[in-house]
Amino acid sequence: MRYDERGSGLVEMVWLSLLLLLPLLWVVLSVFEVQRGSFGVSGAVRAAARAYALAPNDVVGERRARAVAEQALADQGLSGVPVDVTVTCSPYPRNCHNGTSVITVRVSSAVALPLLPDLFGIGRPTFALDAEETVPIGRYQEVTGR
Repeated sequence: MRYDERGSGLVEMVWLSLLLLLPLLWVVLSVFEVQRGSFGVSGAVRAAARAYALAPNDVVGERRARAVAEQALADQGLSGVPVDVTVTCSPYPRNCHNGTSVITVRVSSAVALPLLPDLFGIGRPTFALDAEETVPIGRYQEVTGR
């Protein structure tokens, strides 16, 4: 080893560590962000299905389901993310609060990946999330009249 190369191994080690650790740190942060979104969406769909089932009719149910889903996502720190709440039911698709209907609520959202800028004017890269919950309409309702 020549005298003028002393300490170059340390410099190479520092640069190599930075080149390997920074992408690993980004991957870990991205996984945490997606996991937080996943918890939020799964909680939102359960709460939205319950709110819809407890509503007196379909119109009020849709309104409540959307409000509850947005609140559940905000509780996970995801306020301002796009939220799409879709409710379907069978066997009475026009009147979900009738008889023995089974409702299916689907909540779709997306989380932005951290530390990535708006690329080419198409927006920040996002990870799409969705969850689905199926509930019989009478599950959360009190039976009266006995």
